Order: sequence, then structure tokens, then C-alpha cells
Amino acid sequence: MNAAVFASSALSLPISFCKTRSSKLSRKKGLKGELRVFAVFGEESGLVEEKKSQWGPLFDVEDPRSKVPPYKGKFLDVNQALEVARFDIQYLDWRARQDLLTIMLLHDKVVDVLNPLAREYKSIGTVKKELAELQEELAKAHQQVHISEARVSTALDKLAHMEELVNDRLLLARNATESDNHPSTTTSTSVQDLDREKTNIGAKSLNVSGPVQPYSPHLKNFWYPVAFTADLKHDTMVPIDCFEQPWVIFRGEDGKPGCVRNTCAHRACPLDLGTVKEGRIQCPYHGWEYSTDGKCTKMPSTKLLNVKIKSIPCLEQDGMIWVWPGDEPPSPTLPSLQPPSGFSIHAELVMDLPVEHGLLLDNLLDLAHAPFTHTSTFAKGWSVPSLVKFLTPSSGLQGYWDPYPIDMEFKPPCIVLSTIGISKPGKLEGKSTKQCETHLHQLHVCLPSSRNKTRLLYRMSLDFAPILKNLPFMEHLWRHFAEQVLNEDLRLVLGQQERMLNGANIWNLPVTYDKLGVRYRLWRNAVDRGDDKLPFSG
Repeated sequence: MNAAVFASSALSLPISFCKTRSSKLSRKKGLKGELRVFAVFGEESGLVEEKKSQWGPLFDVEDPRSKVPPYKGKFLDVNQALEVARFDIQYLDWRARQDLLTIMLLHDKVVDVLNPLAREYKSIGTVKKELAELQEELAKAHQQVHISEARVSTALDKLAHMEELVNDRLLLARNATESDNHPSTTTSTSVQDLDREKTNIGAKSLNVSGPVQPYSPHLKNFWYPVAFTADLKHDTMVPIDCFEQPWVIFRGEDGKPGCVRNTCAHRACPLDLGTVKEGRIQCPYHGWEYSTDGKCTKMPSTKLLNVKIKSIPCLEQDGMIWVWPGDEPPSPTLPSLQPPSGFSIHAELVMDLPVEHGLLLDNLLDLAHAPFTHTSTFAKGWSVPSLVKFLTPSSGLQGYWDPYPIDMEFKPPCIVLSTIGISKPGKLEGKSTKQCETHLHQLHVCLPSSRNKTRLLYRMSLDFAPILKNLPFMEHLWRHFAEQVLNEDLRLVLGQQERMLNGANIWNLPVTYDKLGVRYRLWRNAVDRGDDKLPFSG
């Protein structure tokens, strides 16, 4: 992120401390190396006249104007700028209470006017006139409350933006310190990545529209989890589609998994229709047999020819089967997908979904949709927060959601990990994940089967209630619940996909809570281009 110079309009104080109620901008150019804000303060008149009322104690909040930060006419560092922004929120809260108190007092006046005893001493014309005046005042007061609500919402947005800037700069400073001790290009790269991210969001330059293009060969040069270990017995096989190619996985004589093209070299019969015998897969058509390296080892009723079908690297780790579909030599290391310490696995599910895998990842990396989409499942009863943020390092693909107690990470090339703090069902208490006593850990793998189909691998782990693992039919219950949640998402994502294919840009207008999804798309674009250095890679 370039060194920035911000004036008080960078906070966009939604209600200024001037009589005109307008923000003043003061910008100083040429400053480098720190964030600066110039503060302008004034006075505001026209406050609600204090009156004694039964409502008074409910709105008895200290007037914060006596505690205005003493920064008038000064350029501020990041911490002072945050102090100004927080004071603005405090002031707006007090102002909104005053507006609401005005409405309460006017209602009291209406009651007084309509009091039968008072009407005995007033003509009908006088009562009508007083009620008309009060109605006009109430309309103005209600309008003022709506204005206050809008100002509070804007101020919260700007405060979140300031916190994000501070968070990014602190992390950049820490990275700079670390790079002094361990020289590398990490810090400069993260600055460039953050600039690119903000530029893309600001210029709306993310364009995901039109028919899905053929997959870039660069996207294939990663390890992909394709199956769970528990689903691959010694005498079974797992057929998969990966990047529009059919493959079949089975165990060889040594018990290790192998992955070969799911097409017999003889007559193109699908091998997964056959059987596995003594570590070899047998074609059901004429009995040709293949080992895990793709070599044909048996041709019944004819002379054995030197025949081999394509195979790709295949490994087993963390209870999962992995393949490397790319042409480059495979990486010697695989990402760790083990649940965190203290968690035990309760369910492992595999589903084939009729959507492009990037669209599904976009959905999984977004939590702000939950109280609107998942109203019949896990988000039933959730309130809608006034502000949703995803807080993350400037160079990372992981972070946590605020106000939800959820940590989330995207692991290239197609993996989403999340840890959810569980408190009271249906309630958001603003706790962080660490403050919750019990947790649910989720693994989602979105394997690109084809340009319109995704193989989803889902693993759920808990750090409580181990007895649930031993209850009969629990996996069927988890599958039922997972399918309910997915169906709530699928109807939306399928609609997105239809419009995308017809030319709509599904990333037309990203906002702040889209940060992780935007970073995934920037990472994906860099992979497709074949960039040597990928963004947000550490």
C-alpha cells in the first residue's frame, strides 16, 4: 500500500462540528511514510431544548462535545485519526438520542392536547391548530432521526475503513521488521498486492462474465484433494472428473493409491465399470488389466502388447487422496488439512454440484449473505449486523469475520477452511472464535470437474460431543443438514451462473466484506496469466 495522506474527509465525518454541518477537507501532498489526517472542529447549534419529562432518564447520556479530541488544525497519525473517528461515532450516538427524545416529547404534547380536561378550555379550532403544528414538528423530527441513522451508518463504514487501514499498516510494519531480520521481497510484494487489490475494487476491474473459458494449464500445477481415504478400500475404486478429464483411483498391490485415465486403451470402455483385483483394475469389456502406473499387465485371449494409459502423480495424506493433474513436476510438499488439535472428525461427505468451481468458492468465501440466504438452517434467527467486516493481513488469504465468531482461510488452489465458535443457537454475541468454548471446524474442497460441474468434498470436525460419532445414522443426519445448506446457496449460485453465461459480470461492484473473495479472484487471475510471483502468497 502506498504511503497515503488523508484529510478529515478520509474519515468522511458524516456530521461535522461546524454550523453548516458539512465536512471540511484539508489535504497535504508530498508526505511519505505515514498516514496523516488533518482535523477540523467547530460548533453546532440548534440542540434540543432540555425539558423535564418521564423520558428524560432513558436518554440521559453525557454530551460528548466537551471531550472533543484536541487536534484542531493538526495533521494526525493513524491512532489519533482513529480517536477522531471513534469520537464521531460517540457524538452521533448522542445526537441520535436527542432526536429520538424530541419525538418522545412531542408525543407527550399530543397527549396533553388531546387530554379531555384540557379540551374543555379550548375551542375545536385551537385544538386542530395545535395538532397540525405538532404533526408538522413530528414529521420534521422523524426525518431528522432517519438522517441520524444514515449518518451513524456512514460513520461506522468509515471507522471500519480506518481500522482496516491501520490494521494493514501495522501488519506491513511488522513484515518490514521481519524482513530486516530475514531479507526477502515479501513486504514489497504485499504492498504491490494490496495496491492491486484496492485498485481492482475501486475501478471495478474484476470481470467475471461470459462463457467459462478453458482452464489455464497453470491452474493444473497444484496438488488437488479428490477423495477421502475412507472411501478407497483395497478392492474398490473412485472415479472422478478433473479439468474435464475422466480419471479413476484405486490401490495398487502395495496398498498405495494410484490414478489412471478412466478409459481402456482397447475400446475406450470406462474402467470404473470393472473391478479391482490384486492391485490391478480390470476392464469389464475384455478383461484388460492395468496397474497404478497405467501399464497394461494382462490381455486375455490375445498376445500381450506394450500398452500404457496415462497416469498422474497420486499421494495419500491427512486422510485424503491427492492428485497432480499438471504437466510441471509436482511440488514435494502438500498443504496440511488436518483438523486443529483437540478436534475429531464427525462427517466426510462428497457431492457433485452443477456449478463452476470458482462460483462455488466465491460463495464459500462470503459470510455476509448468511442472514439473508440461510434463514431455514444455520443462520435462522440471526440478526442483520449494521456492519460486516473481514479482517485479514494485507498479504494473506486468511482472517476472521466481525461480528461473527468465524475464522476463515483460502488455501490454494481450491480449499476453504473455517472454524466457527458456537455460543447460543441463533444468536450473535460479538464474541471472537477464541472466546467461544466449543467450535465446529469445516473443510471444503471445490475440485474443478468441468466448466459447469464441481466435485465438493466436505469434512466436519468438532471439539466437543465425541459421543455423537458413535450414534447410528449420524452421518446421514449430517448429510441431510449439509444438503439443506447447499440447496439454499445453489439456487442463488445457479442463477448467477446463468446470468454470467449471458454476459453479466458477477463481480460488478465489490464492497468491503467481499475482501476474501476479491483476493481469491486476483490470485486466480495471476495463476491464469502464469505470473511468477502470485499475490497474497506470504
